[in-house]
Amino acid sequence: MATFGLVVGGGPAPGINGVIRAATLAARERGHRVLGIVQGFEWLMKGDIDHVVDLDAEAVLRIHELGGSILRTSRANPTRDPANLDRVVDGLARLGIDHLISIGGDDTCFSARTVAEAAGDSLKVAHVPKTIDNDLPLPPGIPTFGFETARAKASEVLCTLMEDARTSGRWFFIVMMGRNAGHLALGAATSASATLAVVAEEYGGRKIPLDTLARRVEGTILKSTAQGRPYGVVVLAEGLGESIDPADLAHLPDLPRDEHGHLRLAEFPLGHLVRSRVQEALGQHGIKATIVVKDVGYELRCVPPCAYDQDYTRELGAGAVRTLLDGQGHVMITRQNGRIVPIPFADILDPKTGKTRVRMLDTSTESFSTALALQTRLAASDLADEATVAKLAGVSALDAEALRGRFA
Repeated sequence: MATFGLVVGGGPAPGINGVIRAATLAARERGHRVLGIVQGFEWLMKGDIDHVVDLDAEAVLRIHELGGSILRTSRANPTRDPANLDRVVDGLARLGIDHLISIGGDDTCFSARTVAEAAGDSLKVAHVPKTIDNDLPLPPGIPTFGFETARAKASEVLCTLMEDARTSGRWFFIVMMGRNAGHLALGAATSASATLAVVAEEYGGRKIPLDTLARRVEGTILKSTAQGRPYGVVVLAEGLGESIDPADLAHLPDLPRDEHGHLRLAEFPLGHLVRSRVQEALGQHGIKATIVVKDVGYELRCVPPCAYDQDYTRELGAGAVRTLLDGQGHVMITRQNGRIVPIPFADILDPKTGKTRVRMLDTSTESFSTALALQTRLAASDLADEATVAKLAGVSALDAEALRGRFA
């Protein structure tokens, strides 16, 4: 009889419980034991093996319908201290766990891979990719579980705010969760037909002045106002915080970072920084606008999974068990064309960092160019068109020549 351990790391995402349920049922059906490890690697790092629960069919009954995680989660990172890593490996051995299924994002995947390497032949690990950010290196067109549910919920929020903007005649600047990648920001904004969505991928990895980002938003407000819509919703991907020129952030010396060394983008004041610059610029146009800044992300992570993610996580959880029992380990579990396809950890690593690659938005796709084309963006073609420039000048204190110079 094998003993499976299930561990959840990183931020919550809709569908975690679906993986737990499917993996438990699949393993139990074949006569194996299943232990749920509570709160990620946190207790194991302390040498504590008491925070585990025996999982059976009764324990996981209907949990696939629920948001959150019955095993909770944490960002505890066992790779930063060799002593912590040793305690995790020892704890798993004392629990008799010889098959480990980790559920999480890129950091959890890296932690699970490191634990597997440290444990050697005594432990086989399969990682189930989970994140609403959709930034794990799956094949093109295949989302991480939780993303579609989060995108749908975020789109509902944006649709409501679009109506609020129209009704009250104001602007909303929405900073959308997603870490470095802009999948969720652009996906939700496109579904909701938001006025503008700006993602870090537009700038190709370059560091940009804060004014560059603010000017993009300013141009959208000016154009929308000239079109008779002095209101709207601007979505800013939180990953833009990593793209801002450090010189513009010198007055924020104590930016917070998490246990893995990443900038806590959820605590970075991106929306307020952009609003300050945009309001100053609108004053030069003589445009008065009410701008509300709102962060969207945490309210998406623990909603009940949609039907897509319920189905998806069932196959991933059962597929992880089958893969491990077939003798394959040290892999990430994917579903491709209706089949479970394990991808070796070695194939998903960034050779420069040794960590899991981050999947950014592909800006070369037709869907990306279509999404941008259907937004309200001030473009070079607008500045070249006399009629459009005349309309812009009609709502601005700046004349046509000044407008062309400002946005050129």
